[in-house]
Amino acid sequence: MSPDEYCQQKTVQSGSSFYYSFLFLPPERRRAITALYAFCREVDDTVDETSDGSVARIKLAWWRNEVAAMYGGTPTHPVMLALQPHLGAYDLKQEHLQAIIDGMEMDLDQSRYLDYAGLRKYCWHVAGVVGILSASIFGVSTPQTLQYAEKLGLAFQLTNIIRDVGEDARKGRIYLPVNELQQFGVTAADLLNARHSDKFEALMKFQADRARAIYDEAFALLPKQDRRAQRPGLMMAAIYRTVLDEVERDGFHVLTQRISLTPLRKLWLAWKTYVRN
Repeated sequence: MSPDEYCQQKTVQSGSSFYYSFLFLPPERRRAITALYAFCREVDDTVDETSDGSVARIKLAWWRNEVAAMYGGTPTHPVMLALQPHLGAYDLKQEHLQAIIDGMEMDLDQSRYLDYAGLRKYCWHVAGVVGILSASIFGVSTPQTLQYAEKLGLAFQLTNIIRDVGEDARKGRIYLPVNELQQFGVTAADLLNARHSDKFEALMKFQADRARAIYDEAFALLPKQDRRAQRPGLMMAAIYRTVLDEVERDGFHVLTQRISLTPLRKLWLAWKTYVRN
């Protein structure tokens, strides 16, 4: 199996919405974004699938060294071998890849965020930076497009947090800011014990409204000249916003279930966005 094939398999197996937007890219950019996504999955799985925190830190340290080795010309992992040829072509910076690992390590250091400012810092590491790297691969003609991509990554991560409240709570993680839980009269115990209530719905409506506002802020930043190149991100946004709508339509019953779209619906949303540009 070649490095590119390894990354392709990793991406397909994830079932992620991102995969459907990659299908519409030219081959070279598709290989680059697939390798980047496979890297994100590898380091994320390092934390999610390792029960011993000290072992997870050792593995993340290995990935840090592997990223440095890739920029030094001596990578060994298939994902790094697949990503290496694209570093110069798309100006992919080492500090951004290392920042993603920093974000994964944050999950080992804390499971609560006191306020939105703290949560936003976490989101920048695990999603905002990914947005910047992805936009660079799609094609950028102005720094404003990177600002759009960073903000869009934040919106994606907030959508994930809303959708996965129950799943994260079962892992002992609560990403909803503590001061906002207090504002709406919802306790950590409510989340950990899956207690749905009117207060919880009000809290989640607040979260959803903020996420939608950030989507709108991101779209407003995207320059007209880069819209065609950035269509993959807009396809992902169409899918993620639809997930957000479905979660709200279901009454935010996310403590005991995970709302998702069928592969066919994701493909339809991606294609529709591509056609409409």
